[in-house]
Amino acid sequence: MIMNRKYITLLRKYLALSVAILMSAILSAAGAASAKEKVISQESIKTLSNLSKALADVAEVVRPAVVNISTTSIETMEENPHGDMFNDPFFRHFFGDQFGHPGQKRKYKASALGSGVIVSEDGYILTNNHVVKGAEEIKVILYDKREFKGKVVGTDPRTDLAVVKINAKDLPTLSFGDSGKLKTGDIVLAVGNPFGLNQTITMGIVSAVGRSNIGLADFEDFIQTDAAINPGNSGGALVNGSGELVGINTAIFSTSGGYMGIGFSIPSDMAKAVMDSIIKYGKVIRGWLGVSIQDLTPELAKSLGMKETEGALIAGVVSDSPADKAGLKRGDLVTEMNGKKIIDVTSLRNMVAATAPGTRVDFKIIRNGTEQSITATLGEYKEKQIVKKTEFENALKGVTVEELTASLRDKLDLPEGLAGVVVTDVGSDSPAQGLLQGNDVIQEVDRKPIRSAKEYEEIVSKIGKHDTVLLLIYRDGGSVYLTIQP
Repeated sequence: MIMNRKYITLLRKYLALSVAILMSAILSAAGAASAKEKVISQESIKTLSNLSKALADVAEVVRPAVVNISTTSIETMEENPHGDMFNDPFFRHFFGDQFGHPGQKRKYKASALGSGVIVSEDGYILTNNHVVKGAEEIKVILYDKREFKGKVVGTDPRTDLAVVKINAKDLPTLSFGDSGKLKTGDIVLAVGNPFGLNQTITMGIVSAVGRSNIGLADFEDFIQTDAAINPGNSGGALVNGSGELVGINTAIFSTSGGYMGIGFSIPSDMAKAVMDSIIKYGKVIRGWLGVSIQDLTPELAKSLGMKETEGALIAGVVSDSPADKAGLKRGDLVTEMNGKKIIDVTSLRNMVAATAPGTRVDFKIIRNGTEQSITATLGEYKEKQIVKKTEFENALKGVTVEELTASLRDKLDLPEGLAGVVVTDVGSDSPAQGLLQGNDVIQEVDRKPIRSAKEYEEIVSKIGKHDTVLLLIYRDGGSVYLTIQP
């Protein structure tokens, strides 16, 4: 019996092993057969081939219209007797300026690379303001390697756009697409010169539209895309599947300095309006309503008894402005402009700015729970005036101020009735250093009210070199007096 049991046990193990080997062979054969059966369908091949051909066709059309912009600027640096190491930003960040000693200032040439888009056959090129800002020389290199000297026609720092002109004819161009029709998920191509690699094309989708509060410009309505954008792409083209220009690539969000999947482009609708104004007038002319506005938060809506969740809430109205003449009031909620929905502060500000001065505009508002229609004739938006800090040799030497505009009032959340000029900088050698601060509003100088940058300049220019100055300033929600001694 014992021998029989051992025999049976061995037999079972043998059978189990045989079955395992047989099953393995069957599965291997099945896998091989399955692998042989798995082939790419003709339909898939045709779809991918069509997509590849379509992208190649678009690339072939758009690449010749995107140029390389090389700029040279003259910068001044103070020589350090300890050598260049003490001028290194990394070193100075940790050790400060205690090792620095004044030396001779020397000038040197700094170069930068960017991109641009040819928008007319006679040589007008659209790019970013930061690409050509401060440039002494601009060299434009075309797709066919031809080089031209570029001239800045005009810039608009508020949207970070610029127009450059080269002396050429019959150039390849890109036609403008309707950026307002872009939707999240649309396929787009980014074309530019990242790291100097000419006419590089990357593909992605529209990740979002209407991005604002990014902090890149005053008027923001960015297209967000995951198409790879890197340094050197600035000013390049964002095109749709039809090869139309739908955006000017402007910036990336990055912690490393390179591509991280988030890029921003200025919509072509905004870019075209700015470009047309620069070419026609030499500057950007914008509409102006004359209101201080803020977003409608749930807390504000509840406090004001409003059911609405979107719109721009009027916090103040400038006296004798288009809004004042039309009858708009503090507490009105603007929900539509010319039939277009107002989502927030950004949408109203951008729509008003994009409308020509003198245009009659229809608004829908909510006032005391009732919808009303109001028509206003827009005025012209006035750019801020900056008074140079080197103009005065007195107690206010080195103080730079700017006009208190409606947009600046909104940005700093200042009271509507407040008048004056805003301090933007206080020089290190200024007698006001440590007393005046950035964003202080100078309301009076020696008891004389300040209502504009021009008035400030006129009054301060009459102050003697050794006179003590009495200022009334607005800071942190209240007004205080300061005396500045020369």
